[in-house]
Amino acid sequence: MQTRIKWLDNMSFVGESGSGHSVVLDGSPEHGGRNLGVRPMEAVLIGLGGCSAFDVMLMLKKARQRVTDCEVLLDAERADEVPAVFTKIKLSYIVTGIELSEKQVNRAVSLSVEKYCSVTKMLEKTVLIEHEVQIKSADQA
Repeated sequence: MQTRIKWLDNMSFVGESGSGHSVVLDGSPEHGGRNLGVRPMEAVLIGLGGCSAFDVMLMLKKARQRVTDCEVLLDAERADEVPAVFTKIKLSYIVTGIELSEKQVNRAVSLSVEKYCSVTKMLEKTVLIEHEVQIKSADQA
């Protein structure tokens, strides 16, 4: 896996993935940025949430669960001193569907967080990672 980060100007960069996609990274105005893109630490959280959501949906599809929506909200705390690393991250999963099995949804989330999500496995060495699950029923309209 490869990626490339290219400086644009001020504190703006473009990150180019090996799969041909790009994301703009920028700093806050107080750090010389223009607020044109996500901050690098936000990108880490997006990667964590995306990795885990991918796992969860893959498992629920294999389990033939009728998921209509899946959302992961992440709330992170950082150290006050530099480097301002993450100290705690809470993932809140909201899975909506038709006749979802609570057991299947909870199992999929737990397996992702505890075993399969590569980003979680990297971060858990230094960050307290917690999770919760909310299951919603979709209207069968």
